[in-house]
Amino acid sequence: MTADPAPPLCPRVPMGEGLSATRVVAILRAGDASRAEAVVDTLVEGGIRCLELTMTTPGALDVVERLAARLPAEVEVGMGTVLTAGEVDRAVAAGARFVVSPSVVPAVIDAALRHGIASYPGALTPTEIHSAWTAGASAVKLFPAGSLGPGYLTAVRAPLPDIPVVPTGGIDIAAVRAWLGAGACAVGMGGPLIGDALGPAGDLAALAGRVAAVRAAVAEVSGAQR
Repeated sequence: MTADPAPPLCPRVPMGEGLSATRVVAILRAGDASRAEAVVDTLVEGGIRCLELTMTTPGALDVVERLAARLPAEVEVGMGTVLTAGEVDRAVAAGARFVVSPSVVPAVIDAALRHGIASYPGALTPTEIHSAWTAGASAVKLFPAGSLGPGYLTAVRAPLPDIPVVPTGGIDIAAVRAWLGAGACAVGMGGPLIGDALGPAGDLAALAGRVAAVRAAVAEVSGAQR
């Protein structure tokens, strides 16, 4: 029997157009944010339009504020690892256009709805996925997805086909086609995409090559699905 997800109590904020169009969110997590802007510029030049900096990265809020002030409107910058309503408030004040959580935190979803920004809570089980969607999520982050494999998403989507899911955590470039083919609306990519680019001697040229490979994989699947 197919489940009929209940609508959220507040109007749902749709998934961002940048993420919907490019189907990749790049996740920047590091010991500090000193190289974040150079990495972001490389990602944007390669066509990535959805960027997540994490609360666990010292200085990330300051970087988000600078990026929000200078990047084109079609580029969405958000905050990840957001666990409280207060952190949502801080992220919005810095200019974040979406928030991401590793788990389902109703207070975070409610705060995002109040601010009119997208929220992507993390969930693993069908119960968690359904609960996140019912609470008002814009899409649900399947996390940690890499250890489960695309077959898990296929099985989950059988009873919950109308819930947009973004697999995240251990998604490597070679698996992008399989995840999108299994029904993911987008994928979240951290280390396998960013590589060493956030480090002091990070290779931005290699990052640009990985971005091109990911974009090609997305284009291939998206073209086949039309």
